[in-house]
Amino acid sequence: MPPRYRNKFKQLATLILLTLSCNVIAEERVLIFAAASLTNALTEVGDTFKADSIINPTNINPVFSFASSSTLARQIAQGAPAQLYLSANQKWMDYLVSQNAVAAESRVTLLRNSLVLIAPTSSPINSIALTKNWDITQAVGDSRIAVGDPDHVPAGRYAKQALESLDLWSQAMPLLARANNVRGALALVERGESPFGIVYATDAQVAKKVKTVATFPATTHKTIEYPLVIVERNANSATTAFYQYLQTDVAQAIFVKYGFKVDSFVK
Repeated sequence: MPPRYRNKFKQLATLILLTLSCNVIAEERVLIFAAASLTNALTEVGDTFKADSIINPTNINPVFSFASSSTLARQIAQGAPAQLYLSANQKWMDYLVSQNAVAAESRVTLLRNSLVLIAPTSSPINSIALTKNWDITQAVGDSRIAVGDPDHVPAGRYAKQALESLDLWSQAMPLLARANNVRGALALVERGESPFGIVYATDAQVAKKVKTVATFPATTHKTIEYPLVIVERNANSATTAFYQYLQTDVAQAIFVKYGFKVDSFVK
């Protein structure tokens, strides 16, 4: 290659590398640990935030890690590098506050949810009366009821509270298929492996292969709340920006679209 072309090639390569470097530097990543039940709604909130150059002029990139609230809380307590945590119940947020693992003063209750009983869309059952007279053993047969593990998963804890309130727990307990998170319980019903499942109303809303056959009265379990907190003591501007965005009317509208309740939304 002639020297003059070699020099031009080097200049072009340098320009490309500088451009790529600038793009990498310009993007700031914010890692959010969030309950599995928020997967669809929070992903859309993140995409909407990234696409808005007015709200997000510095190219902040929210990245999500979805799992059971308990799993994520333990990871944060052990030093996982999350910037924000959004739990499916107050218990695991209380745990992190007690461990001095989050900036407790930033804690806000963002959303609420409902608990429902679901069945596969192919099931002949369209409605069930949730009373102590429901014969779960007969209804389930040789199968099991899919739930998030009541020992660890918030959705499972709410399910246990509701079943205890209805005097159905002793009958249901040996018939549970315990999943690692609420989306795991949903998947068991979607695949037809369980004839019934207990999940959040928002999970049932986004699933195409299940139907809601009953809604547990709100009085049968603790209020299903989703608290949000900043993990880092000295949060950077990118973390603060997305934390505040989650509390805007734009984000609120997306959460409502997915079935979450936001009447206790903190402005």
